[in-house]
Amino acid sequence: MSFNPNWKDDNTDYLVKSLLTLRNEDDVYRLLDDLCTISEIKAMAQRVQVARLLSQNITYNNIAHNTGASTATISRVKRCLNYGADGYKRVLRYLDEEMKDD
Repeated sequence: MSFNPNWKDDNTDYLVKSLLTLRNEDDVYRLLDDLCTISEIKAMAQRVQVARLLSQNITYNNIAHNTGASTATISRVKRCLNYGADGYKRVLRYLDEEMKDD
């Protein structure tokens, strides 16, 4: 079964296909640098860190202190972890699996 978000269109299909072509960290850094502002990159990185900490049952106060994320951002990420499309959960699981293999 494939995930089909309501924002999916030809342009987003091309973006997703572009992401899937990336072969290593350097490729990802280069595309992010061209594609996003520094603020956008930092915001996405912060959200992934918030998701990681929430999955470890770290408190909102500690997450806010450690990441600089607002409680609104933490709540939004928590809502996505609980009721979202499982994007965060998949990434965190893949990273855990990758770390176990190292």
